[in-house]
Amino acid sequence: MALVKPLGEEEFAPEVLELAQFFKKTLGGIPNSVRTMIRRPAIAKAFTQLNMAVMECHGQLTPELKRLIGYMTSLTAGCRYCQAHTALAAKRFGSTDERLNDLWTYRGSEHFSDAEKAAFDFAIAASSVPNGVTPEIEAALKEHWDDDDIVEILGVIALFGYLNRWNDSMGTTLEELPTEVGQNYLADSGWEVGKHT
Repeated sequence: MALVKPLGEEEFAPEVLELAQFFKKTLGGIPNSVRTMIRRPAIAKAFTQLNMAVMECHGQLTPELKRLIGYMTSLTAGCRYCQAHTALAAKRFGSTDERLNDLWTYRGSEHFSDAEKAAFDFAIAASSVPNGVTPEIEAALKEHWDDDDIVEILGVIALFGYLNRWNDSMGTTLEELPTEVGQNYLADSGWEVGKHT
């Protein structure tokens, strides 16, 4: 059971109602995580604006890859809620069944480029506690990505660090659509809804 009950749309403050529509476009609905943040509109607004800025693509990164980096961050943190949401978002932004099925074994998969694998290795190391970024991981990342792209990659990792802590501590109830995606693509590797029921 969630620590705090998410609000229904009819309970949203007017200043966040329009901003929250961003999530309907990207995820197909407003996540319960945002529905709890909306209890404090300034938090919900700041989070939504940060999310929009971080997920905007300017360099080599694609919207799909950013969601997969978010998945790797969430996998490392152990947040099953965010794992399901990032898999759902990656699917909505063009990820293939092969890529989603190979997430757990990306290092040996032919469905990911060396640049993507370097970004995933960095995401796992950067989201570990204590931080696990080594000179070797840094060198591999810089071999494939320029400084501006690295800023975008770390922006995604940091954003999901916030979300992982929010949702895992809140015990946020997982919605139906991301639950289906989690069961379809992640369950074979041990994913389950867990406390997010």
